[in-house]
Amino acid sequence: MQSISNPSFKTLPDPSHHRRRRSHNYSLRVLSDLRPSLAGGIGNCRSDFRSSCAILSSKVFLSQQQQDSSSSSSDNAGDSSSASSSAAAAAVNGHVSLDLVPVPDQSLLPKPLTIADLSPAPMHGSCLRVAYQGVPGAYSEAAAGKAYPNCEAIPCDQFEVAFQAVELWIADRAVLPVENSLGGSIHRNYDLLLRHRLHIVGEVQLPVHHCLLALPGVRKEHLTRVISHPQALAQCELTLTKLGLNVAREAVDDTAGAAEFVAANNLRDTAAIASARAADLYGMQVLADGIQDDSSNVTRFVMLAREPIIPRTDRPFKTSIVFAHDREGTSVLFKVLSAFAFRNISLTKIESRPHRNRPIRLVDDANVGTAKHFEYMFYVDFEASMAEVRAQNALSEIQEFTSFLRVLGSYPMDMTPWAPSRCD
Repeated sequence: MQSISNPSFKTLPDPSHHRRRRSHNYSLRVLSDLRPSLAGGIGNCRSDFRSSCAILSSKVFLSQQQQDSSSSSSDNAGDSSSASSSAAAAAVNGHVSLDLVPVPDQSLLPKPLTIADLSPAPMHGSCLRVAYQGVPGAYSEAAAGKAYPNCEAIPCDQFEVAFQAVELWIADRAVLPVENSLGGSIHRNYDLLLRHRLHIVGEVQLPVHHCLLALPGVRKEHLTRVISHPQALAQCELTLTKLGLNVAREAVDDTAGAAEFVAANNLRDTAAIASARAADLYGMQVLADGIQDDSSNVTRFVMLAREPIIPRTDRPFKTSIVFAHDREGTSVLFKVLSAFAFRNISLTKIESRPHRNRPIRLVDDANVGTAKHFEYMFYVDFEASMAEVRAQNALSEIQEFTSFLRVLGSYPMDMTPWAPSRCD
């Protein structure tokens, strides 16, 4: 179709054309104002170029809004003002908004950190998965609940499995026994502490209250054997003799597991030594209550984690180490103990275990002949934090006399008041 031209008609000027021309002229002025500040920097990096474009776009858009508002007061058509403002907004780099990169919905963006986010975390143990050796009802489960209230307790059939559960991120912590006031040290866990790379981050002391359990209706004179953990059997040896139970005593993996075994197999000639809570869980009756030989029977548990905690000095701390020496005689051990004595550091425990890699050492003596001696690893607990200078200096001195030294952990001491009480 051809266009029709009539010379008698004059083409009226387009108002929007004048506004676009004024906007273009203002953009040139703004660009000339920005040129000194952008000189030498507009091509340096992409971020500088985007920043410069954003500044230029914002000034152009604000100028157009001011011009549109002033022109809208003189125009009779109110709709033309809003249309020109929309057109000007769309003319900025082809975008309706000034954002060079589209901004998502603000409600979907993550909220910024506040002081509440930086405050101390809730009491540890609120949502932790804690591994322990045994089955539900074991004393280790009670220790895990005392160390980490409201935790998710994960039973493990062996101590080794509890270590591996933490290393493989199946559990966050492990609570394992290391010594008992009557039975002594649990050597298996001391060996595992050296084999694995977990760190001691705390300790908890749990009073132990043993009970003699049997199936409902069973009497003591009908029993032919008693089963339980070796430590529990040793802790109740005298009391079982006083009760007239001269029966076979067999060791199993844990106390609550013994109660579960008796109940699951309906063994009416077998009793188990376990806690009162195990009796409730597995439907057994208590034949004798509090059968431990010593009423002040306490088991010490350690809490293990993949990462150590930061030592502090505002509360009592305990540090556990293990070392070995390859020199003959007792002078090395004396020097190690002197390093603590000279600095007034109290030792709470010292335990020796044969060196697994080098259990035997040969000593030649021209007068006597060849003698064989054990090589030992020494486990030491002392009352000091690794944040204290005296503890750091003591370990620095010990390193001079030892061939191997490792800090198992520096952790808060369990300062809760203790009194003989029943364990539910």
